[in-house]
This record gives sequence, C-alpha cells and structure tokens, in this order.
Amino acid sequence: MPCYLPRLLLTQAVACVLLLFSGGPAVALESTYDAPLPAQLSTDPDLCAYVPCQEVLPGADSFSVRKGRPSYVEGYRHIDRHEDGAHDDGEHEEEDDEHHAGKHKQEGDPHAVDTRNDYQARHDDGERELAGYVFLSTDIVDIPAYSGKPVVTLIGMDARGIITGIRILRHSEPILLVGIPESELTKFTDQYVGKFVGSRIEIGKASEGYIGVDAISGATVTVIAENQVIMRSGYEVARQVGILQPQARPQARFSAAAPVRDWAAMLKEGSVQRLTVKPAALGMEDTGGPFMDMYFGYLNTPGIGPSILGEDNYRNLMAELKPGEHAIFIVANGTSSFKGSGFVRGGIFDRIQIAQDMDTFTFRDSDYLNLYGLHTPGAPAYRESGIFIVRDPAFSAAYPWSLVFLASRTERETGARSFATFDREYWLPARYLEGGRPAYDRPDPPWLRQWRNKGWEVGGFLLILALTTLIFINRDKLVRASTHRDKFPLEGPKYLIWTVSIIVIGGYALAQPSITQVLTWFHSLIYDWRWELFLTDPFIFIFWWFIIITVFVWGRGLFCGWLCPYGALTEVVHNVAGKLGLRRWQFYLPRHWHERLKWLKYYIFAGLLALSFYSLPLAEQAAEIEPFKTTFFIGVWDRTWPFALYWWILFIAAFFMERPFCKYLCPLGAALAIPTTFRLFGLRRKRECETCKACAHGCTQLAIDSRGRINQRECLLCMDCMVLYYDTHACPPLSAERKARAQAGLPLTRINVRGYYEPLTAAPAPVPRPAAPAAVHGRLWEELYFHLFPWGRDFGREIFAIRAIAALLVVTVTTAWLLAATQRIGPVVILSWWLGWSVYELMTRMHYKPQVKDGPWWGSAYRQASFTDMLFYVMTKNLLIAAVLFLLLNALGILSYLQHLPALTWLLG
Repeated sequence: MPCYLPRLLLTQAVACVLLLFSGGPAVALESTYDAPLPAQLSTDPDLCAYVPCQEVLPGADSFSVRKGRPSYVEGYRHIDRHEDGAHDDGEHEEEDDEHHAGKHKQEGDPHAVDTRNDYQARHDDGERELAGYVFLSTDIVDIPAYSGKPVVTLIGMDARGIITGIRILRHSEPILLVGIPESELTKFTDQYVGKFVGSRIEIGKASEGYIGVDAISGATVTVIAENQVIMRSGYEVARQVGILQPQARPQARFSAAAPVRDWAAMLKEGSVQRLTVKPAALGMEDTGGPFMDMYFGYLNTPGIGPSILGEDNYRNLMAELKPGEHAIFIVANGTSSFKGSGFVRGGIFDRIQIAQDMDTFTFRDSDYLNLYGLHTPGAPAYRESGIFIVRDPAFSAAYPWSLVFLASRTERETGARSFATFDREYWLPARYLEGGRPAYDRPDPPWLRQWRNKGWEVGGFLLILALTTLIFINRDKLVRASTHRDKFPLEGPKYLIWTVSIIVIGGYALAQPSITQVLTWFHSLIYDWRWELFLTDPFIFIFWWFIIITVFVWGRGLFCGWLCPYGALTEVVHNVAGKLGLRRWQFYLPRHWHERLKWLKYYIFAGLLALSFYSLPLAEQAAEIEPFKTTFFIGVWDRTWPFALYWWILFIAAFFMERPFCKYLCPLGAALAIPTTFRLFGLRRKRECETCKACAHGCTQLAIDSRGRINQRECLLCMDCMVLYYDTHACPPLSAERKARAQAGLPLTRINVRGYYEPLTAAPAPVPRPAAPAAVHGRLWEELYFHLFPWGRDFGREIFAIRAIAALLVVTVTTAWLLAATQRIGPVVILSWWLGWSVYELMTRMHYKPQVKDGPWWGSAYRQASFTDMLFYVMTKNLLIAAVLFLLLNALGILSYLQHLPALTWLLG
C-alpha cells in the first residue's frame, strides 16, 4: 500500500495550495464584496450621482437631492399631458392607487393609509409627478451582519409604500464570496419587491401576523440582518413622508410621588439613565476618557422635574409646553458633542434621536431649550447640556423609549467609515405612574423569533444531544457487552448516531460547526462581544455549548468521533467501502509519517488564527480548507471546480484511509484538541499496556504510541481499545489469566474497572489515611508552580543576567497585558506580547521542565514533551490564564479603576 501514499498526499497538497492561494472562484466584476464606495456617498446631497437610483425605482427619470432626517431622495417621472391617452393613464393610476390602498387595509396593515389624495397633490406644474423614494440603508440604520459590518443597501419605494427595487452596494460577508454565490443574496432581496413597507416580514415560514420569506441556507445571520435593514429603513422613510400614520400611544398619567432629591438615588431607581460611548467602539485611539458620556431623563413628571430643574424652573417649563409635548434633559461630558459640530440654526440635531419601538423622533433647533443647571445634590459636572422637546403624538412616556446617539465609526482593518448607533433604554419607574407601569409587549428580537419558530426542531436537537450523551455515559456497559469479534452492542448505537448526525444535524439543521465560528469567537472577545450574533442560529449556538462542555469533560472525541456530521460521513464511507470489497486496499500511514503529518492541522489552525487578525475575511476564505460548506450548505454540484475537485479528492481518499481529513487537515479538530489537554476524564489503562502492543495495533486513529499511552488530543473515542480492555480472549493479560485459571480449575470472576479478574479471596480493605493539610497545600503549590513558572528549582543559581532578563520579561508582559485589558493598546499589540512571551516560555520550559501533564488535570502524571507538545501546551495555558485574569479583574472592578488612572498614561509614551 505505500505506493499510494506519495500520490495521495501530493494530490491533497496541490488541492490545498490551489484552494488557499486562489481564494475560491474568481470574483465577478460586478461583485459587491468589500466594493469600494465613494467617500461622498454618505455626505453629498446628490445621492443619485453615485448610486443607480433609477434601477431601484423604475419609471423615475429625475431625482431630488437628499431630504429629511433620516435622509431620502424623491424620484419623479415626466408627464406629457399633450399626448393622447394621458388622461386615461391618470385614471388608471388613480384606480391603481385605490386598489393598493384598499389591499393594504384588507391585509390588516396597522399603519396603512389611503394615499390617493396625497399622491395626486404632488404633481409639479403638470410636467412631472412623484414616482417614489430612494434611500440608502446606512443613512438610516446601523445593523451589522455576520462580518460585524453593515450590508450597504439601496432601496426604492413608490409613493404608496411598495418596495420597487433593492440593490446591494457593498457587503463584507465572506460566505457570499467563497461559499454562497452573491446571486443568492440578490434572489433573497428580490422577495421584498412588491411588498408593503408596513408589513411584518420574518425569515422562514409565515406565522400569524407575519409574512415569511425564504432564507439562504448557511447564511442565517446575514439574511436576518438584511431583513431588518430593509424593513426598518422602509418604515423610517414611509413614516417620515406620511405613507404610514403615527400610531398614537396612550399617554402617561403621573402620580403624586415625592421627588427624589439625591442624584445617586435617581440613578439607582432609573429616573436618570446613563449612556457612555468609548473611543474604542468607534475605532479611535483611547485618550483615557469617554468619547461621549451622557445622563438623561424625563422632565414632565412632578416627581422628577423639580429634582432636576428646581421648583420655579419646572413650573416655567410646564407652562411653556403645550398639551402632548414632552421635555427630556441631557447633560454630557466627553471629547465630542451630542449637539453635533455641524449644527446651525434652522438645522437638525444629527447626533441624537429618541426611539420608541419602530418610531424615531428627531429634534430641530426649535425643539431645543437651554438648561442652565442641575439642582440635584450629587449631580456631576458636565460640559454641555440641553432640554429637548418631543412634539409627536406617537410618543408616550408611559412606555419604554431609548435615547440614541449617532456617530461615525472607522473600521480598524480598512480605515473605511461607517454609521454607528448607541442607545440606552429609559422607562419611568412605576411609582411615578398612576397604577404603575402599563402592560407592554416588548417586541421580540429577531434571534428570539428564530428560536420560537424552530421550537420543535430545537427540542429534537437537544434530545439528540442528550441521548448521545446518555449513551456515551453508559459506554462501559456497551464495551463490556462487546468483544473484539462482535462489536455490535457498541457499533449499533454509534452507527445510529452517525446516521442522525449526517442526515439531521448536517443535512437538515445545517449545524455543522466550523473553524470560522472559532475565529469569530476570538474576534468578538477582543473587539465587540454581541450575544445576538451567536444566538441567531439556535442549532449552532446549542451545539457549541455542548462541544465546549464535553471537550473539557471527555476531550474532543465525543464531538469529533461521534457527532461531527462530516467526520461521520467519511467514517461511514470508509466502513461501507470495506464491506464492498475495498478492504484489501485500505491502509494507514506508517507511524513515522503519521507522527509528522498529524501536526499539520495544528499549524493550519494557528495560521488561520494569525491570518484572521490581519484580515478576518481573508482568513474565512482560507478556511475553505474545510469541506463542510461544500458538503452540507451548498452541495458539491453547485461549487466551482477547485472546490468540487478538493471535495472529491477527500471523499475518494476516505474510501482507502479512515478519516484522512480529520487526522491531518481539520483546523476545527486542532482547535478542540488543544483544550483536550485539560479534560477531566481519560480512557483506562493497565500496567501491562506499557509493553503490550495489542491496542496500538488495533487503533485506527493511530492515537496509541509504542508505550501504550493514549494521545487524548488525537483520540476520537471509538472505544475499540476499551472493548479489548475487557475482552478475556483478545486482551493478552486477561487471556493469560483466563488460561491460567482454567488450567488450575479456578472459577472466572467478573472483570473489574481496572481491567483484571476480581480476586478469588477478598483482600482486607486498607484503612484510608486522611491527607495532611500540609501535603494538600504542598500539592496545590507544586501544581501552581508547574503551570505558572517556566523556570526550574535551580533557576536561582543561574547567572544574574539570565535572571534579570527573565524578571524584565515578566514585568514587561504583565504591564502589556494590563494595558491590553484596559484597552490602552490595540489587539495586534496584545497578540504580539502574548506570542513573544509564549516563545520565551516555550524555550525556557524545554530547558528546565520538558514535561507536560498526561491525564486529568488533577493528576500527577507527566510525560516527556516534544517541541510541538510544549508549543501547544504553552499557548493554550497562557490563553486560559489571560481569560481567567481578565474575568477576575473585571469582576473586582480593577480594570475600570486602571482605565481611568492618570498615572498609567506615561507608559504610553
């Protein structure tokens, strides 16, 4: 069989090189992936000079400049009234208006109005008429997709609120570059054309009150975000131009609650709220202070207004307000201004809004009053202040609302500027409202609707994971019931789980985990953690929690060996091929080749992780080394030839070699193998295993070395060795004892958990001796010393220069880590310090402590480490230590203290 080895590995290597360096199929010229957009797109009044407005609003032949807040463009069509039939066309248009208005009312749209009169009133001198509106999504909403960046979308809407066209101008979704064709995103957005912007649309099957649209398989987060972008943008503009009527809310009735005179008490009860925006959230250098730090509250309430303004000022303000008007105060500090540097008289405050459900309320200069001081004891000093009046009848103080701060964010990777919003909810405390807070059905976030819509599927998915765990927990019974010749008691449940994994988890739920999710998780921890990003796909979210827990309990084997859909597919293919007559051609790599090539997947993972911090989209393209998308999300027949060829090579290789991708190429398996070092439980071994080669010869994963030790990072928990462990005919030590007892005429007793026959005479139980506290303390200290300090006991006898360099490194790394944790230096610098220290520790440990732990973390078993063993031990340990320190210091408030400590600023140079 060795003659196949060079050819197979060469073919796989060539395929990998083609894949990684080609970045997938050639991107079409019309691709919108990270497409460059003109800098004037967000600022120039003439929007249609930069984007194809006529494409999304067919029939319009001229367009206005930007209008309103948020901004939109009006589109007009030319009318020649001297042409025959023009009058008839007008009648047909009027009938069409009536039809659409009536249609919306029949469908039950709560905001639909009859726009016929408004539509006819917008004719301009009989030469042109309003055709509709065009608007840019990033002028209106800031909703990030899977990449963390918004999908820049141009939307057209006619004068009746019907969506007429959608054009994606720019996106940063890697899956739409190398996984799913961009044409799928176009097909998705085409579903919105012809729908009313006041309708409620959700992804998936239609439900009560909602219209369903088809999703894109494998791009759930992207389409959910784009659904919000389209509907929120359309709603905002339709509300502004009068297509949608404001939905009047019941107004608040205030109680006679006594005012709270203390600022801290008002913050605690929620009558004053705080919204803080840090420079790092906008891609700026951290100056040690906030970019914007605002306190705000509602003034109409007799229990709040006098505490903020004083009795006289409060009475004057209430006398000035008309019925139905609401006063909100804002005081702020920071390096920026909430009023906006470009604000002029007659203009709009473009940095703050009030949002209530789907409605937003902006402020003009006429809505602004001066705030001359806070009369509340303990109130903070502030740099700017103001009182803003909401005059819209749709606003009600009885229900929750949010203050929204709008700013421009600079992307760290590209330097491009984008739109960003930050908000803080405000709801009057119950004691200020007659009868308390009213009943309020808070709109469900999109991710929650996904969970509810897939309730039965989620329940079934949890049941699959629970049953698999239950079967694995009872593995001892299964392996005892099996023998080396008959493994059906173990293989039967395993084949059932593999089948369910391939068909249900991979094919139906599309829940195949991927290394891209690991990369996204790393970036979210460093840059911006958002639970919504991970909650959007229920199956992936649940599966990853299951994987994380089981990896630290049993190692990677339960997922990789039992539940991974792609791994199960290749395992079944290999076994079926053997049953069909190919067993004579099936082979394993020689041990010396395997020991070298098994590290390849770890280097692929490390390379992808490092590449992701240079460019996450580029890393996600390189992550196509995983054949998962081709297998479950897209299909091999729908991929271009490099991806299809690579998939077929791996698939055919699985006929002859068991799990070739899992053994040597899978970066996800490598990512899970590293924390497997710290698992709780391992497989049992006997003392004879050090010299007996029976299990090693039968291990198809080649995870047992020549000394009988199991490499848990490579073990997929197939349990074949445990079947042998209890088999009295196949396990050499057990077979020898069985024969000896038979010759002596002694009965055969039960096999105990140590893998031996129970003794014929019970030995007296040893009296347990309680461990001395000093011994326990000493053991804990030894454990901490081993993991935290890379130097040996004789380090103190080294020359002074070596000790001084080590001390300097410790101080430098600790200082750098504290600066990183307080966001005073960037993520790339963080990783550089971490990598530098890890390299130093690696070299030091190989000199002083060339051992790694072998077995459960609480044990005292160690083994001689190779260079690669030590490399991954050090990197994983340092990541875990940094995470624990960060969580601990953050929980104790130390990081917050350090962030505002002026004494640290000199360290920044």
